[in-house]
Parts: sequence; C-alpha cells; structure tokens
Amino acid sequence: MSIRAVILCSTFLFAVSAFAREKSDVIVMKNGDRLTGEIKGLDSGVLHFSTDYIDGTCSIQWSRVDHLESKQLFVVITEDGSVYSGTLQTAGAVAGRPMHIEVSEGIERAKTIEQSQIVQVIQTSDRFWQRFNGEVNSGIMYSKGNESTQYSLSSSLEYPRQRWAAGGALSSSLSSSEGSSASARNFLSTNALHLMRWNNWYYTGIANFLQSSEQNIQLQTELSAGLGRFLKNTNHAKISVRAGLAWQDTRYSQSADSQDTEKVVAAMVGTSLKFFRFKQTNLSITAVALPALSEPGRVFFDTNMTYYVKLFGKLNWNTSFYGNWDNEPPSHFSGSDYGTSSGLGLTFGNR
Repeated sequence: MSIRAVILCSTFLFAVSAFAREKSDVIVMKNGDRLTGEIKGLDSGVLHFSTDYIDGTCSIQWSRVDHLESKQLFVVITEDGSVYSGTLQTAGAVAGRPMHIEVSEGIERAKTIEQSQIVQVIQTSDRFWQRFNGEVNSGIMYSKGNESTQYSLSSSLEYPRQRWAAGGALSSSLSSSEGSSASARNFLSTNALHLMRWNNWYYTGIANFLQSSEQNIQLQTELSAGLGRFLKNTNHAKISVRAGLAWQDTRYSQSADSQDTEKVVAAMVGTSLKFFRFKQTNLSITAVALPALSEPGRVFFDTNMTYYVKLFGKLNWNTSFYGNWDNEPPSHFSGSDYGTSSGLGLTFGNR
C-alpha cells in the first residue's frame, strides 16, 4: 500500500459533503435560555447544536437541558441498549421530577424515556450523505540535528443506523532521517456491528489491513467475527468486550525476490474503552489479542490509544499510541512495531 494510495483513501473517507436542513429545533435550558436551531446529536454527555447566528456547532451539557422539541428523525440509544427511532419532544413535565423525552414514530407509536437514561442521539435522514460522521487528524515533526522528519495522518468514518452501524479507520505514519531508510506503517480497518435481540449484545465483523516496514510486513490481511457486549454505556463511559475467531494472512518481504507468506487461524478477544469529560477531554482505547489455534503458543496483540483535548469548535489536539506485537515472528524479523504521534484533528458530521 503506497503513501499516495493512503492519502487518496483518506481523502475519500473525510470528503463527505452534508446538506443543510431547516433549523427549527427548540431547546430550553434549566436557567430559562431558549435556543432555536438544529440538533446535531448527543454523544458523551454533550448535545451538539447549531444555529444561524453562531459560527460552528455549540456544545451543550445534556443534564442541563430542560426542554426540547424536533421534527427531525433521530436514532435514540439508552443505557440498557434499547434503540428507538423517531421525532423528539419533551413529555409532560412534573415539578421536581426528571425530564422525560418522548420518541415518536407516529401518533400511536411513542416511547417515553427518562433523560438520564439516554446516552446517544444520532441524527438520521432519508438522504444517504447526511448519515455520515467522522474525523481527520494530522501531525508532523522535524529535527534539524539529524535531518529527521516524522508525519502522521489518520481519518475515520461512521455510518450509524437504528440497529446496526458500519465504519472505517485509516492511519499512516512515515519516519525518515539522514543516513537511514524511511520507515512506514499503514493501517486500514473496516467494521460492522449489529445489535441482537438481547439488549447490549451484538455481533460484529472486522477486516484489517496492515503494512509495516519495521516488521517487514508487505501486507497483512486479518478477518475476524464474533459476539460482543456493552458492559457500560453511559454519558461518561462506554466499555465493551468481544470474542470470536480470526483468520490472518501475512505476506513478508525481505527483498525484491524473496518473500514468505503465513496463514494463521486464531481465537479473538478484544475490548474497547471510551471515557468522556464534558467539553474537555476524550480518551479512547482498543486492544485485541489473537492466540493462534493453528500454531499453539503464538500470540498476536494490537492496541490503539488516543487522547483528545478540545480546542474550539470542531478542532481538537490529540496524542495517540499504536502498537502491534507477535511473540514468534519469522526468523530475523522484528516482532513488534509501536509509536506515538501528536497533532491537530477536525471532526465533521454529528461528532
């Protein structure tokens, strides 16, 4: 996978246009402030909202909203994993009691939910392009002492629906210095998730593609599938685990005329953790272990961690760590590749 191909794929991931809709949603805060505009969505305890007289999207603390109303269609997800779809309005309020939101799919189909139980609200539409969310991050470092240059580029894209979601993420890093060959790592991940009949349970499929000059990996293709469960899903944290089976095909290259290919069947155990703090920080961690079934004793391990700090609007500063390990790599090949990067990021869609 060439650097040019990575940049083209990344451009495709985040070059998704959005179409404006009528800004007629109403939000009333507990202090009496009233806003009219467009509800973008709710995530991590933050309600994203835009108006014609504010540049960009403003972030509103969900627990301080007293009343809202929108004729736009939304997908609403609760702490227990239940999913609903429809328009939003505040149910009849009783003094001293928590606010309840009524999600209406029609006159005879409405569900009333307590505000604190709602952890995610996703704007949806009949228009295909309005359903995407994503982000793009980049960073660069230069040192004159050894003529060293490092750059990183990453992007992600999500397509959420009522009971399923699909997405992709791309990351690329390149390091070069005077007197040594350049080191590159390109990683592309795609995934799909579908909620099951039992709340907070889901099944998932993942396809990963890795190129790493440090490990002499020309191309590693990894396909996995399994079952997962959300252990915690609130406005402050989201924790899930999954397990299943994986198949891995790795093509190593040591020189232009010498290459080896390995195929491995493995068990898959993974976890995802996300922690939020209103308007300030966001920590995301994923880790996956692949104990090989076809080669007992061999274990693959991958992890990615990213820490975000919001600057203003949709701009953030982030620092990340990636790593992948193989405890029994081919002879004379490195069994690990890891690194860190830091830079600026930009979100789009309902993020």
